[in-house]
Amino acid sequence: MSLSLVGIIFVQAYYINNSLKNEEEQFTFNVKKALSYTSKSIEDREFKEYALKIQDLLDQGVKPDTTAFRDFYLKEEVKGSNERLIYRNSILEENYKLSSSIFDIGLDSINIKKVLSDRETKILKGNALESNSNLNLDAMMFEFGKLSKGAEIFYDTAYEDLSYRVPIHKRVTKDEIDKLLQSKLGEDNIDIDFQFAIYSSDLATKIQSEDFELITESTFSVPIFQNKNNESNYRLLVNFPKRNTFVQSSIIKMTLLSIIFTSIIIIAYTSALMQLLKQRKISEIKTDFINNMTHEFKTPIATINLALDAIRNPSVIDDKEKVLRYLRMIKEENKRMHAQVENVLRISKLERNELNISKERVALNDLIEDAITHVELLVEDRNGKININLSKDDTSVLANETHFTNVIVNVLDNAIKYTPESRAPIIDITTENVGTNIILKIKDQGGGMGKAAQKRVFEKFYREHTGDRHDVKGHGLGLAYVKQIVEDHQGHISVESEKDKGSTFIIKLPLIS
Repeated sequence: MSLSLVGIIFVQAYYINNSLKNEEEQFTFNVKKALSYTSKSIEDREFKEYALKIQDLLDQGVKPDTTAFRDFYLKEEVKGSNERLIYRNSILEENYKLSSSIFDIGLDSINIKKVLSDRETKILKGNALESNSNLNLDAMMFEFGKLSKGAEIFYDTAYEDLSYRVPIHKRVTKDEIDKLLQSKLGEDNIDIDFQFAIYSSDLATKIQSEDFELITESTFSVPIFQNKNNESNYRLLVNFPKRNTFVQSSIIKMTLLSIIFTSIIIIAYTSALMQLLKQRKISEIKTDFINNMTHEFKTPIATINLALDAIRNPSVIDDKEKVLRYLRMIKEENKRMHAQVENVLRISKLERNELNISKERVALNDLIEDAITHVELLVEDRNGKININLSKDDTSVLANETHFTNVIVNVLDNAIKYTPESRAPIIDITTENVGTNIILKIKDQGGGMGKAAQKRVFEKFYREHTGDRHDVKGHGLGLAYVKQIVEDHQGHISVESEKDKGSTFIIKLPLIS
């Protein structure tokens, strides 16, 4: 699944990257097409103006100085049919010398070549030729070659010389370029801001839009005002400040949808994987819990059975002192099992929000002193000591007296249990008012715990791995209960610990005035 997911992401990235490249190429193609169109339109407009000016001069009756006439004929007899094809192309060249004052370029006169051209194809049937046997085919072709009145002025040296001498700012305007580019780009839905300029041999001219900046790698250009050899000193340039944004916007929806759907797959997959790992971990924890619970219930059950067997012994049943002793043992073991069952039930009720926790104003110092009375016999039994250093300030908090006393008792009980048998349990309890909160610290000198255990010590059923040893009784429920009760009181609990150097549990609660 992981490999498939990675593969999907790479495939999507590949197609998105390809789409982006295609959009870039399409954008470049459309821009160059618009530039070529603009360049051609400006050249055609200039030539049309030039031709009209020349035609005006010719219409004034200027006579040609010289003429050159050329006729080209092609005659072919079509095999298999009684037909002849005659193709004719006639060209008449006339040279004029005209005054150039109209062009305002400082010359007295210019030479213009006017070309008259006519083309025609005729098909002659054999019977037509036979009926006119006296017709000279060559004469007929000559008559056939008379020119029509078509006229055309070619790009010639005169036009090139004239246009070359005219400054670029007199040949084209910024408005003309802007309108042509906008019109052509708009046809391809390119509606973003652009900047343009005309450069002459890599030097800027007066024809350029405001804030034009030549950026070699992102500026498009085409030649403008080319001669017959397709050469030009001028180039029309354009760049788009928001080009990347425009190109990316065309695939942004596809990219976003791809990211969204891929994210959903990743989240679903990660969630499923986490649930799988969590369920496996819970399964392991439950197995450990059952093993620990079985071990802890086995001992009191065995003790109770032995006590009952002893009481049934005729030699014991009449000994009142021994019977009472065995009964006390049965009661203590039964009480111990009941306490474990209550822990499980309390955690279950907390998770289902069924545990009724009513709160009232109480002094935290009073709860601490009450909790100490529950464990002081256990401490004394191991020759230990509890040192207290309680705040002299007001320690009033909003709390449930029973449950919060249980919280402190649970922490103290852990401090006693996890102190090695070879040491006497020494516990330090301190409270300190800090701003609007009160800090309770319970420090022991027990075995401590590693970093991994500190992160998970408040998890339900969690106990630090000790192999097959069961020297410390418990099910990993006490601190889970403590954490939930503290958080229900808008408090926070944390632990600081070092292996073989003891642990310090820190509880922070909000004070009430």
